[in-house]
Amino acid sequence: MATLYEDLGGFDRIFALTQRWHELCLQDPEAAHPFEHELHPHHDLRLAGYLSEAFGGPAFYSAGYGDESYVQKLHACNGEHMELDEACLAAFGQALADVGLTGEPAMRASTYFRRATEAQRAWGPQGIEVPAGLPFNYAG
Repeated sequence: MATLYEDLGGFDRIFALTQRWHELCLQDPEAAHPFEHELHPHHDLRLAGYLSEAFGGPAFYSAGYGDESYVQKLHACNGEHMELDEACLAAFGQALADVGLTGEPAMRASTYFRRATEAQRAWGPQGIEVPAGLPFNYAG
């Protein structure tokens, strides 16, 4: 049985997805805010590594960048931002279509991205401490 990573076309396709998503977020005033500030210069590449691993591909992210706790700490303590989340989720759906990812694999990727976004809300309150050793958030 193929992994979602394989069904999506592997790393290059996922990297194209993250690049397009970033472009779309910058074009949307509601989604642009987090991308207009100091962003890691290789954000798209790191996100592609994370998603590749989450989708059943090689452990690019955890082997080279960090673990799940590190990811959650990057996004923690920013409060509740439902409108931003929804705009970014809509951009992700559009990015999937724009890079030619459709059907069941795209639906699974979109469902995962929504679930991961909603799960990050647990770490939104100011002053919250993200525990060490969180399990990696794999797509189901």
